[in-house]
Amino acid sequence: MIPKHFHFFRRDISKIKLPEKFTFPFYYQPHLLAEVATKELQDYLSIQKDFNHNFGLNEDETTDAIGKMFGVLLVKNIEDEIGYLAAFSGKLQDKSLPDKFVPPVFNMRTEGSFYIKGELEIDAINAELTKLNENSEYKEQLKTLKELELSIAKDLEQQRKKINKAKSLRKQKKKDARSSLTSNDFKKLEEQLKQESYNQQFFYKELVSYYDDKLNDLRAKVNRFTNKIEALKLERKEKSNFLQQTLFSKYAFLNKDKESKTLLEIFNDPEVQPPAGSGECAAPKLLQYAFANNLKPICMAEFWWGISPNSAIRKHKNYYPACQSRCKPILGHMLQNIEMDSNSLLTNLSSEKNLEIIFEDDDLIVVNKPAEFLSVPGKTIKDSMYTRIKNQYPNATGPLIVHRLDMSTSGILVLTKTKEANKIVQSQFINRTVKKRYVALLDGMLTKESGKIKLPLRVDLDDRPKQLVDFIHGKNAETKWTKISIENGKTRVYFYPITGRTHQLRVHSAHKNGLDTPIIGDDLYGNKSNRLHLHAEQISFIHPTTKEKMTFKVDADF
Repeated sequence: MIPKHFHFFRRDISKIKLPEKFTFPFYYQPHLLAEVATKELQDYLSIQKDFNHNFGLNEDETTDAIGKMFGVLLVKNIEDEIGYLAAFSGKLQDKSLPDKFVPPVFNMRTEGSFYIKGELEIDAINAELTKLNENSEYKEQLKTLKELELSIAKDLEQQRKKINKAKSLRKQKKKDARSSLTSNDFKKLEEQLKQESYNQQFFYKELVSYYDDKLNDLRAKVNRFTNKIEALKLERKEKSNFLQQTLFSKYAFLNKDKESKTLLEIFNDPEVQPPAGSGECAAPKLLQYAFANNLKPICMAEFWWGISPNSAIRKHKNYYPACQSRCKPILGHMLQNIEMDSNSLLTNLSSEKNLEIIFEDDDLIVVNKPAEFLSVPGKTIKDSMYTRIKNQYPNATGPLIVHRLDMSTSGILVLTKTKEANKIVQSQFINRTVKKRYVALLDGMLTKESGKIKLPLRVDLDDRPKQLVDFIHGKNAETKWTKISIENGKTRVYFYPITGRTHQLRVHSAHKNGLDTPIIGDDLYGNKSNRLHLHAEQISFIHPTTKEKMTFKVDADF
């Protein structure tokens, strides 16, 4: 019996050779069969009437629009027939489950489920909290309390100033009277001044006590509401935590040996909750259905359909790897004992590349760094600019590295031989007096001639090392750019980075609020090619010893 969500290819695939190994899901080039399945799924999405979801592909309907990740998994059934499965990440806006797609690993929204009941209970608490917070009596009492607290604070401050002023006057009066009064009269004056001080302190304490009684009466009225609010918040938190833990226990994932593990077992850290949305991505859904229905996974691919989010970069129809924070632990279990393609990110692509030193003196080394070559050692790849220069110049006293280029970026890199030179040159980078120019080839045609991009960046905590645009927590990032030429439908540009954030030029190029045109070969924010077409072409700075302006230029090889 053919599983319900198993789809046969409409196109003849008999002449396409099957892959020898399964796709490495976190960095891959889609197999031809995955591309064929993707094309069939995208054709369906273009004309489907099975569900309602605003992907933002119609410029007139961008309100509440949201793109979505879809996935295909090529599988072989028990009769050795080849087909594919389809899935989407998360939920559709109409909350439907169309037959085209495999079901979720756990459907939390089935009628009468514990999750819906829990949600209804939490919704009821939220409604009660809203009612309490909007209560006119509570709001009026809260306003009166704040106004009274402010008024009392001001009055007590004034009283303290009067007391301090009177204290200074008494001190001066004693000083003046010491030489003009008899001993007996001076003693009487001292007693009088002490009594004045006592009277003032007594009055202040009585005033404070009076105000405290007044405030306590009003606070008691306010607390009738705030105590209920805090109790409801605590109840909501306890219910939410219980609901989340129960939900985590319901999400159980199979592998090819039918071994099942829940989210709590997979993440295996009582101090850290699984990230929100864990198990709802396309890849786990696809593999779960395959293993549950005795289908053998062959290869897979995931792609974005619709408008790009405001923070991350997602291009319509582009392929993307599985996410790191949610999917990596889950897929680690699900793909156990399945032979996969190697992780090319761990391959040392620089082993046969030579360094071109374009300038050297007693202070500096200026190098033309090849593409796909690390500036400093990585976790798994140790070959880098730093290690090679360190081996070549064992007597250099400086930290060597002054600045960095992304591994995929080629171009000019400045290193220093001494601590003194490093400190001086590095300060120029910190103070942004170093002038840098990059050349890039973009995958599309720009209409504007020049501009400035200001999009703050931070690391994507769910999918390192990618960066996000974040106007709240991101660091300021600015880039000036100028169009050079249009070449066969591509745009060659100059980039002048004002700041130096990680992946700044790549994100500013690809983001919809930047140039909305990725750099050719950008495997993180665009499409793979023979290389990333980004090159640090020119740099100018002041020599640390001679104080002369130094300018270096190396043309790009693309």
